[in-house]
Amino acid sequence: MPSVFITGTGCITGSGSTSQSTLTAMYEGTADPSPFVRHKMDWGKEALVFAVDEALFENASGQAKQYGLTARLALTATLQALEDAGISPADLKGKRVGVAMGTTVGCSMNHIDFYGEYRNPDIALPSMEHLRCVLRSNPAEAIARELEIVGPTQSVVNACASGTDAIGVGLQWIQSGMCDMVIAGGCDALSRVTLNGFNSLMVMDNERSKPFDVNRKGLNLGEGAGVLVLESEPAVLQRKATAIARLTGYATACDAHHLTAPHPQGRGLIRAMKQLFAYPECAPENISFVNVHGTGTKDNDSVEGYVMHELLPHVPFFSAKGATGHTLGAAGGIEAALCVHCLNQGSIPPSTGLTTPDPAIPATPVLEATSVTGTTALSTSLAFGGIASVLAISHL
Repeated sequence: MPSVFITGTGCITGSGSTSQSTLTAMYEGTADPSPFVRHKMDWGKEALVFAVDEALFENASGQAKQYGLTARLALTATLQALEDAGISPADLKGKRVGVAMGTTVGCSMNHIDFYGEYRNPDIALPSMEHLRCVLRSNPAEAIARELEIVGPTQSVVNACASGTDAIGVGLQWIQSGMCDMVIAGGCDALSRVTLNGFNSLMVMDNERSKPFDVNRKGLNLGEGAGVLVLESEPAVLQRKATAIARLTGYATACDAHHLTAPHPQGRGLIRAMKQLFAYPECAPENISFVNVHGTGTKDNDSVEGYVMHELLPHVPFFSAKGATGHTLGAAGGIEAALCVHCLNQGSIPPSTGLTTPDPAIPATPVLEATSVTGTTALSTSLAFGGIASVLAISHL
C-alpha cells in the first residue's frame, strides 16, 4: 500500500494547549481535573472534569464566534497542526485536500440555549441564531469552510472511537488516491447532556479517575481536539516537507456484545489488533508501546488488561485519560498525536492516577516514565456497541 506520512500534529486538552505541554503535565504529574462551572449539573453538584480554558480557542479564526465550542476546538487544533507541518492556509488552495473529523457531541448541543429560550415564558420568540450555529458547526464542514477546502469532507460519529475512525478514513482516502493531504482527527466539547448522560450510567468518578487501579470508580470527562496532517509521499516530496512519522495501519471490529460494555474477553479488540498484526511493520515483535483506551471503568480496564496479557504480554502500555479525561470523540485524535511524540522521544509517561494496580487484571500500565524501543506504536479506542478501533503509527 502507498505510504501515508504524518507531517504535523495539533492537540488541545484540559492539561495543555499542545501535544508536548499535555505530555509534560503527564510526566510531571501536574494534570488535575477541576469542577465544571460552565453549566449547572442536574444532579446538584459540580462534576470533576478536564475542561479547556476557553481563551485557548476563542480566536480560532476570524469568524470563530459563529461556531460552537466543538468546532472552535477543531479549528484551533487544525491551525496548530498545519503550522507544525509548515503549511499555511493559502498553501491548500487548489490541492486535493480532505477533512475527516470524529466527534460524538459535535454541534448538536448548540441548540440547548434555543430550547431554554423557547420554554421561557418571558421570551416571546427564541433567537434563531442558536439554530444557525447548529447548522454551520459541523466540525469537518467548519474546517473546510474556513480553509476553503473543496475536497471530501466527512464528520465521523462512532461514539468514543470517532477520532480514531476519522484518522482511518483519512488513511484510506490517501491510499486510494482520492487525496494528497487529509486533515484528520477528533474533537468534542463538554456539555450538560454528555455529563448528565454519563452520570446516569454511574461510571463517573467523583474524584480523580484512576485507570487500572484497584480503587477505580469510573471516568472523568474531558474536552479537546487532536488533529493530524496526513500526506502522500508525492505530496511530501513535492513541497520538500519533513515528515515526523508514518500512519502505517488502521483496523476496526465490533463484538456486538452489549450496548455499552465490551466483551469480557475483548473479542472485538483482539480481532482489530490481529488485523494489524498481519502487516510486517505491525507484527508483535515490532510494537514499541500501546496507548490503551483506559477509561478507569471496571469493565473497560479489565478487558484491555486481558487483551494486552494475551496478545502483547511484554509490551509497555499506558492510559492518557487520567490526565486528559475521557474526551469522547476527540480521544482518538488526541491520543494519536501524543503517540507520535512519544514514539519520536522514545519514552512514554506514567499512567496518571494509577497508584495501586488491580491484581485481578493480568497486565498493568507503566507506573513511571519508561523508555521504549521498537518501530511501531498502537493506539486503541473502545466505544459503545462493542466497537474497537486501532491505529498503527511508525518511525520514519
